[in-house]
Amino acid sequence: MPITGSMLYDLVQCPHRVHMDLFGDPATKLEPNEFVQMLWERGMLWEREVIENLGVPFLDLSGRPGPERERLTMQAMDDGADLIYGGRITAGDRVGDPDLLRREHDGYVPGDIKSGAGLEGAGDDLGKPKKHYGVQLGLYEDVLVETGRFSGGRAFVWDSKGDEVAYDFDSALGPRTPSTMRDVYRSSLATARQIIGRTTVSRAASSAQCKLCHWYEACRDQIKQADDLTLVPGLGRSKRDVMLDRIGTVEELAQAPLDHFLDAKGKKTIFKGIGKGTLEKFMLRARMLKDPAARPILTAPVSFPVTDWELAFDIETDPFRNNFCYLNGFVERFKGDDSTRRYVPFYAHAVSEDEEERAFREAWEYIGSRRPCTVYYYSKYERTIWRVLRERYPHVCTEEELEGLFVAPASVDLYEVVSKATEWPTNDHSIKTLAKYQGFQWRDTNPSGAASIQWFHEWVQGGNPQVLQRILDYNEDDNLATFVVLDAIRGI
Repeated sequence: MPITGSMLYDLVQCPHRVHMDLFGDPATKLEPNEFVQMLWERGMLWEREVIENLGVPFLDLSGRPGPERERLTMQAMDDGADLIYGGRITAGDRVGDPDLLRREHDGYVPGDIKSGAGLEGAGDDLGKPKKHYGVQLGLYEDVLVETGRFSGGRAFVWDSKGDEVAYDFDSALGPRTPSTMRDVYRSSLATARQIIGRTTVSRAASSAQCKLCHWYEACRDQIKQADDLTLVPGLGRSKRDVMLDRIGTVEELAQAPLDHFLDAKGKKTIFKGIGKGTLEKFMLRARMLKDPAARPILTAPVSFPVTDWELAFDIETDPFRNNFCYLNGFVERFKGDDSTRRYVPFYAHAVSEDEEERAFREAWEYIGSRRPCTVYYYSKYERTIWRVLRERYPHVCTEEELEGLFVAPASVDLYEVVSKATEWPTNDHSIKTLAKYQGFQWRDTNPSGAASIQWFHEWVQGGNPQVLQRILDYNEDDNLATFVVLDAIRGI
């Protein structure tokens, strides 16, 4: 059974997806949702656009049957073609379909065309190679080296901004991460071989990405039936796998005495990478999940700023258009009175820098008109994107003014409060989970940031005002949910 670049791409994000794709019951597989379909469509359109505007000669092998593409690719490299598009390369159990093969002094360097950013993160966090891109490129590089077509060590991505992003397989991934992308690739390749050979046990795990997967419902049933440890907030796949030999279920974690899992001095746990405080936290969360009478609790003192105006703040961006910020939405409230709540959106009427700048400027001016106020948002994403916007449009506000907005009492990251000072009897701490726990319901049947991106894409294509209203309603509900969680914490 061949190992492909796309298989390794999926494996980095979820090894169990690879198992299910190979051995899962097709009857339990969902149809791709609209967002995933949009990703495919945009990826293909972007790739076509890049190729059509290359401006240099290239050999196009796309669209041909696999064996013929492989034969023609080998022949083209033997003939010294400068650039090959849509080729196929193989070695042993590995099959690679690199978008590009470019002839350089030491052979053919592989590359892929991606409709997303070439590196991880945004703003100050941008700069790390994406592992799911890197393992695909690693397979291509591995095959080319083994077949004597390349000396190896590097590959490239042409990303959504039209930039060429180099991937170095032998450099450390970061100052605190001595492993290399080659290490990640080799580990992923070994895991793929184990899954194919069924020499390893694959287990479903709950994560934030699950809802986009066509195995979501099948895996959800497996996780619930197994009472899997990943049902505990913050206890992801890697920590679960470390604990499995001693603790197999949420029930066992809830009942287990802490001292059973401490070293002789009682200061460290026997689980690699899990500290004593973290294990205590997981045990508390497990007990709350198993207690039908459990209610949210405070684990540290909490106080919020007292201002006349409270603003819930949520933004919507399109990562496939260079994190284009198409909506800055607020729900305002005066002196905590819900009867004064009003939705105030500032959105771009078109995909252009002028419109993005206008919406950002008007949102900034709006906050100024409500001061003294406190802005509540959920996680640092709003701060990250507004830093990017300030760099793009520096005359809207100064760096000092923007940084002043994102410190108390001017603003509060409610997720920080939730994660550091509260516990909830829920499977995660997302705004949707916590607000729904409090009885709040979104108007849309499919509320998610991914869905909003798909709706925006639909609106850009057709300009349907009903689609725009769907985006606005969703954003308003996200802001209302922020107030729901804020008031719930105040009421604990």
